[in-house]
Amino acid sequence: MRAPSPERLPDLVRVRQRFPARTGIDVAARLGEQLDALDLARRLTPGSRVALTAGSRGIRDIVPVLNTLAARIRLAGGRPFVVPCMGSHGGATGDGQAETLRSLGVTEDAVGAPIVSSMEVTDAGVSALGSPVWVAEDLVRADAVVVVNRVKPHTDFYGHVESGLVKMLVIGIGKRAGAAEAHRLALRLGFPAVLMEHARVALARLPVLCGVALLEDESEITAEVHVLEADEILAREPLLLERAKALMPSLPFDAFDCLIVDRIGKDISGNGMDSKVIGRVVPSGDPPGTTPRITRIVVRDLSPASHGNAIGIGSADFTTTRLLAAVDGEATAVNCITSTSPEAARLPIAFDRDVDAVHAAFATCGASSPDAFSLVWIRDTLSLEELMISKAMLPEAELGGRVEIVGKPFPFPAIGDGALSPEWGWSTRISVAGA
Repeated sequence: MRAPSPERLPDLVRVRQRFPARTGIDVAARLGEQLDALDLARRLTPGSRVALTAGSRGIRDIVPVLNTLAARIRLAGGRPFVVPCMGSHGGATGDGQAETLRSLGVTEDAVGAPIVSSMEVTDAGVSALGSPVWVAEDLVRADAVVVVNRVKPHTDFYGHVESGLVKMLVIGIGKRAGAAEAHRLALRLGFPAVLMEHARVALARLPVLCGVALLEDESEITAEVHVLEADEILAREPLLLERAKALMPSLPFDAFDCLIVDRIGKDISGNGMDSKVIGRVVPSGDPPGTTPRITRIVVRDLSPASHGNAIGIGSADFTTTRLLAAVDGEATAVNCITSTSPEAARLPIAFDRDVDAVHAAFATCGASSPDAFSLVWIRDTLSLEELMISKAMLPEAELGGRVEIVGKPFPFPAIGDGALSPEWGWSTRISVAGA
């Protein structure tokens, strides 16, 4: 199918967001210092089997964190092993979840601990909400558990806890059964209340030694590492979430006609592309006044590390037949049904040629001409430092102060067969005044 074609697409300009200058931390050293203060040798008996949780998100330093934990546990006389804790991801199979970890670089050789993966769960008890709380059998059988996750805003809801250790205790550790039960309750009671109550029950049932909370900055660099005692997790995570919100990147424009996203995937966001970055939170919806307001979204590809799980494609308006061909329908359906969000898998209109998807966005956004077409192009919702924008957005870019212009305008990068060929990773910087 071909979309109605404008006489041309707009010229683009490369821009770079001005993120605060931050000094990177030595993640392994910072984690090691805090583990020393925890005195693992005193807390573990020789030969203790210690489970380390690992989720499906693309956490920058997950491998060095797990490697450091495994080394310190062995030094203290324990026997570490890694358990995939990712709800229904990986097609809701033990092998699939282990493969998801491998795609993220989490292997026995890399982290120095075996991967133990199954979908078996144990009933941890009944919550005050009257619901069963499920936890992974592999963790129940361990002598100690270290809960590891990144703390960040969640893509699907707002609350005092969102994505972090608490969610890992409920959704991740609950495997498919626990994730499904928590999502079912959350439709009526809201996620924050369900997460806190189910996490309380899980903490009472599991031998949690500590939690390791990671915070990343706008450039996906680990900015902070926090080791929490088990009885500190529920109280301290809301404070860490506020810190994480201050570090999160966002698009530097409040409203525009079209967003092009090169790739979505589970390794990028739990919802394929971060709903709060694109201003389309599903299913809870956005509070009034939420930005950005984007009229049309074009998604080009599915990341290989997503293993066919295309959850979140429902937030796009247009896509490519190439992306649809990469979709694993069963893996996507399992994830969407478990998370009670079938709308996240609704398919947008797809085109054989990438350029036709952009033409369709132009034809349906209300722009009066290509010169008035306001467009932003990103690689994915984790990569927001370098962007391309149409010339119609230059006045806002120059006045906003949040971006610097890099280079001169150039023709829209469409080639003869209708493919798009963006170039990322430029290095030459030119100030706004010299643009």
